[in-house]
Amino acid sequence: MKKIFVMIFLTSILMSMTPPINFFEQQLKFLRVQEANRKKGKAVGELLSSKNINSNSFDLFLRAFKKEQKLEVWAKNKADDNFILLKSYEYCASTGILGPKRRSGDRQIPEGFYEVDLFNPQSQYLLSFRINYPNKSDLVFADKLNPGDNIFIHGHCVTIGCIPIGDENIQELYLLAAKAKSSGGKINVHIFPTIMNEQNYKTINDEFGTDASLLAFWSWLKPGYDAFENSKKLPNIVIEDSGKYVVK
Repeated sequence: MKKIFVMIFLTSILMSMTPPINFFEQQLKFLRVQEANRKKGKAVGELLSSKNINSNSFDLFLRAFKKEQKLEVWAKNKADDNFILLKSYEYCASTGILGPKRRSGDRQIPEGFYEVDLFNPQSQYLLSFRINYPNKSDLVFADKLNPGDNIFIHGHCVTIGCIPIGDENIQELYLLAAKAKSSGGKINVHIFPTIMNEQNYKTINDEFGTDASLLAFWSWLKPGYDAFENSKKLPNIVIEDSGKYVVK
């Protein structure tokens, strides 16, 4: 018994002395991530370096606009306050109309404030990572039995409610996201119906003016857009029990 205890004790010491494998290194065990790193690793490093971003300690933020079919990638050093724009990707396919996702099979890309909750290095669409739809707000308004799930940002150019950016681009973005996850913290993803400047916001309000519930929903998103646009800092957004997004 004493010998077993000593062996367990020594094993625990050795394990504590062994540096933990970070998330990015774990992802490199997968062949598709290896291939992405071979093709895009240097470009990712150069992109971060060109913006003076420390590739070992940075935060990533994604902002998507459905009407423009654009996905913006923002980053900042852990020690900094403000995000800077790294680059933008175009959707290479789209589906649905403006407005949030409310049920499985509606072919809608969600709208709202999310975060990345899963990486899939063996995706049907080359590489992908998932946002946490349905969130607390979605569950208030979406179909109670089947709100839908598994909304990804992925490769290839097909979609029934996800955001596809093509194979070349997902290889690059997947590496960025995996490196950011290795740095710790959340990868926030904000999805808007359009670039919500005053002119565009007025346009969609005019276009959908008879849908009071949709206009109310968009009025909850607008302060989140404005807060980041004005400060380049991620706003503190809470979801009330009513499902309403509120910027604190």
